[in-house]
Amino acid sequence: MSPQAPVSVKNGPATEAGPAVEAAKARGNRPTTGLRGSMHRSPVIWFFSLAFVLSWAAWTPYVMSENGLGVWQFAFPATGGSTQLFGVLPGAYLGPIVSALLVTGATEGRAGLRAWRGRMTKFRVNWRWYAVVLLSVPAALIIASSALGDRGPAMPPAVVLAAFLPGLLLQMVTTGLAEEPGWREFAMPRLQHRYGPLAATVVVGPLWGVWHLPLFLTEWGGYPDVTGLHVLKFVVTAIAFSFVMTWVFNRSGGSMPLVMLLHCGINNYFSVLSLDMFPWLSKEATSNAFLLSAVTAALVLLVATRGRLGCPPASGDGALDAPVDVRMS
Repeated sequence: MSPQAPVSVKNGPATEAGPAVEAAKARGNRPTTGLRGSMHRSPVIWFFSLAFVLSWAAWTPYVMSENGLGVWQFAFPATGGSTQLFGVLPGAYLGPIVSALLVTGATEGRAGLRAWRGRMTKFRVNWRWYAVVLLSVPAALIIASSALGDRGPAMPPAVVLAAFLPGLLLQMVTTGLAEEPGWREFAMPRLQHRYGPLAATVVVGPLWGVWHLPLFLTEWGGYPDVTGLHVLKFVVTAIAFSFVMTWVFNRSGGSMPLVMLLHCGINNYFSVLSLDMFPWLSKEATSNAFLLSAVTAALVLLVATRGRLGCPPASGDGALDAPVDVRMS
């Protein structure tokens, strides 16, 4: 892949020069008291706290409405047969991405925001990475669904196939842009620098899954038919899939568009293709297919990378390590 910025290998592993280095230098003069001082000392804790509080507060009307617990006598309008646009998306946007911007601006200033923008717009990765992500996600889910359903997929109608790419672009603007600038762009590099990729993923994965919990009290999560087992499987799937996300983040040199594409590929498959390709599978079976695919991929990557998940060795210089930009051969 073509790196976006020059790579320095002096006195340590390859790290990306430019905005990330500027952000690291900007942290040298930190306030020690007050709100900003607290954010400087614990930026990741502040990020997670704000992400949960802002999202859960914004989701409260949806949970309490007739689309959820039915305590408040009003319903959210449906768009395209779903209430997610007005019920789910506002809380998703107010949580991870807003929290990441607030904490980054408060702790790292303009240099940090430039580094954030650099990763968010890092489209320059080898085209084969895009092909791998675009094809591997539906391929893995189709294989898992075929195994669980004991038969191969049906050919979806042409109109469904035509809707796949437009649906993916829509998912990138909604789900991808709302969530990944926080989980993978803000939290992952900071935790990974301090604790390593394995421990960082073990932190981000469960929190990412648990963040969705209020939505299981709404029609989004299947309420009132949802069970504790459904929620547990969802969180386990989020943890397993996070290992895949970490690997793609590191191997792509921190390309957020590619990470968002991976995440949105899952959502788009279930929104556009799954029902027409496997109409005989229940909703629970399709969820199990994702769980099976995510766990299998996570185990393969953990063994193949010996737990490094594409992360370079820590430089030990106190600056955030940048993921290595590796060419596909």
